[in-house]
Amino acid sequence: MTTVPTENRWLLLPSALGGSRRRSTRDWVVDTLCFLLGFGFTVLITADLLSSHATVVPEYADTPLWLVWVDFVVGTLAAAGLWWRRRWPVRLGLAMLVTGVFTVTGAVTGMIMLFTVAVHRKFAVTAAMAAGTVLVSAPFTLLRPDHGSSFWESMGWSVVVVLIIVLWGSVVRSRRQLVLSLRDRAERAESEQQLRVAQARTLERTRIAREMHDVLAHRISLVSLHAGALEIRGDASPEEVATAAGVIRASAHQALQDLREVIGVLRTDTDASSAPERPQPTIAELPALADESRAAGSRVRLELDAAADSVPEGAGRTAYRIVQEGLTNARKHAPGATVTVAIRGGPGEGLTVSVRNPWPAGGTPAAIPGAGTGLVGLAERATLAGGRLTHGREPTGEFVLTAWLPWPVVDA
Repeated sequence: MTTVPTENRWLLLPSALGGSRRRSTRDWVVDTLCFLLGFGFTVLITADLLSSHATVVPEYADTPLWLVWVDFVVGTLAAAGLWWRRRWPVRLGLAMLVTGVFTVTGAVTGMIMLFTVAVHRKFAVTAAMAAGTVLVSAPFTLLRPDHGSSFWESMGWSVVVVLIIVLWGSVVRSRRQLVLSLRDRAERAESEQQLRVAQARTLERTRIAREMHDVLAHRISLVSLHAGALEIRGDASPEEVATAAGVIRASAHQALQDLREVIGVLRTDTDASSAPERPQPTIAELPALADESRAAGSRVRLELDAAADSVPEGAGRTAYRIVQEGLTNARKHAPGATVTVAIRGGPGEGLTVSVRNPWPAGGTPAAIPGAGTGLVGLAERATLAGGRLTHGREPTGEFVLTAWLPWPVVDA
């Protein structure tokens, strides 16, 4: 299969590229017109040469009869070669240079071949072909001189005609290359736009998956904690059993509702007619989150120093998710321990989120399943928000989860 540079894809017929597609209607019209011009000129000149009283080119009336018929055959074959001029422009052009030493009937065909080379090949090839055409004009003028003009006058006209053909073909080539470049640029811009849309969808689905992890992990941890308490405390009173069962039911129902919303978003595309999404929780919902954990049996102490209404929405949402994951981890690994949540900071200073609880000493952690990637997801979330997150056991014997999030100063 022939390899063709990208900038020359439009220059060849599909057959030259190894394809089997036929000429287009435009190609058939143009090729037919070129053949009629070349062959028609051949017939016209041959008829004039065969006539002893030719009026078109009387200086050729004494041309030998055998040369007239040879010239006719060569001109006919050259005109027939115009049907393949796009596939082999240089080869056919070189053949015309050889026959151009003596043929008169192939003059128009030679011009069309030179124009085709100028359109379909680089300027260096075109310049070499043009120079060859001018050089061939010298022996042709000597062998078959024009009695109405001198040698140098004939050569001058040959140079002028060659220059016009080359310039015309170069203009057509440049215009086609410009059109191809604009088309490729438009296709590239469209593909890049589609890629950006796909990336945006992927990022949004990733964000939704993180939200699902944070929300469901919190809900399921409450269900698991109360179910474990009911399993261990067989002597619980009916009121305690009813309370725990109510919390389990409510948490499971809320988890299913959240999961249904997330799956609905992932399955269908959001359009203008769909219902607006539920507002994502921010730092203002932290007291409700703490009360929910206390109702589940956890001991939570919330120290909220930062003004909840002035925290940026993005930082507040990230802070909420960090605290939610911290409370879930505390219920997993330090059940019954007091969890201290501290929020402080201000504009220009940043927002600091701290979740700390005593390291479990001999206690039995709650059997709550998890993927073990919650802290990794929180670290990535904080990094994407422009902040940082650290976690680990301190010398005081506490496990501390600390995050810093940017809080820019808003000019009044």
